Amino acid sequence: MWDGEAARAALPAVLEGFGVTVLATVPAFAVAMALGLVLALVQRAGPGWLALPVRGAAAFVRTTPLLVQLFAAWVLVPALDAPVLGVLVLGTHYSTYLSEVYRTGIDAVPKGQWEACTALSLPRRRVWRAVVLPQAVRNVLPPLGNYAVSMFKETPLLSVITVHEMVHEANAFGSTHFAYLESFTLAAAVFLLASWPTSVLVRRLEARLAA
Repeated sequence: MWDGEAARAALPAVLEGFGVTVLATVPAFAVAMALGLVLALVQRAGPGWLALPVRGAAAFVRTTPLLVQLFAAWVLVPALDAPVLGVLVLGTHYSTYLSEVYRTGIDAVPKGQWEACTALSLPRRRVWRAVVLPQAVRNVLPPLGNYAVSMFKETPLLSVITVHEMVHEANAFGSTHFAYLESFTLAAAVFLLASWPTSVLVRRLEARLAA
């Protein structure tokens, strides 16, 4: 049965964990966006001797469970603090998905844009920087937002390497106060309240860009 007193007592711990969750999600997604763009450019425009192994490595990371990657990194790189390690692993894992998103956006740039750049004899670097990438990034903003929400909801996996994010704090409170129902319900509610508005904004952005 729901205990209001237990719920009120659990709220500070859950909110403290939420702060850790946000602090993990934001830099991890920044890593994913930057590294994902690099992976996409290497696979799309890099030399074959580099593009092929990068494509294989990205496919390996993308198809391997994130939980396994966290455990492996925790064992293999014990010198890094758990939060830093979690951010790097989470960001690297999602970068492989974002690289595919970026590649889709690049491929969606009209062929005429490439032909116009060739006709103007623009330098290759300027073509990518001033013509292709601005259009590609605009095309993929909604999928990027969806992956940001997805990453936010996967941060509880960081608890396996002792990162005290929201679900970890909810579980710790529940185990010490025998109030799992209240603590986990609050954690779920915070996840919903944080991710739902972002999902709505992403849908509106997608509709606006499609108009």
